[in-house]
Amino acid sequence: MATTSLEAQFVTFSLGEEIFAVPVEVVREILDYAEAFKIPNGPDYLLGLRDVRGQGVPTIDLRLKLGMTKTVPTPHTRVLVLDVPMESRLLTLGLVADRVFEVTPFRRDQIEAAPDIGVRWRSDYIAGVVRRENGFVVIIDLARLLSREDASALQSAA
Repeated sequence: MATTSLEAQFVTFSLGEEIFAVPVEVVREILDYAEAFKIPNGPDYLLGLRDVRGQGVPTIDLRLKLGMTKTVPTPHTRVLVLDVPMESRLLTLGLVADRVFEVTPFRRDQIEAAPDIGVRWRSDYIAGVVRRENGFVVIIDLARLLSREDASALQSAA
């Protein structure tokens, strides 16, 4: 099925019971999980560096960045290698996911704005939410999730 300008392709993955998605354009590859080379004094969510085809790629535990519990690797754990467009550069990073599901199209009219819960909370990293039969898929805007300080720390780590 060919996509049209009314659709966008996303890679869906889970963190615990929650389903998230990132645009397929930012996903370079998906790798089996392997321990990263530890970097001293990095942020808690920075697991370390991973060698990806001769490039040192900073790898993060997105669960920790989102305030969830630390990832416990299983045979299903994967690392999405992403090229995230930042303000003036492309940041390559590995993102640990409990499980990667599929590439799926979402119609643009399916994507809803982040929910308003009536109080201030950091939701600017949510690019949208898609309803499904069994719950929701949260589309993450990684450039917004990673602050300038985060991006600088990850760039330095590489």
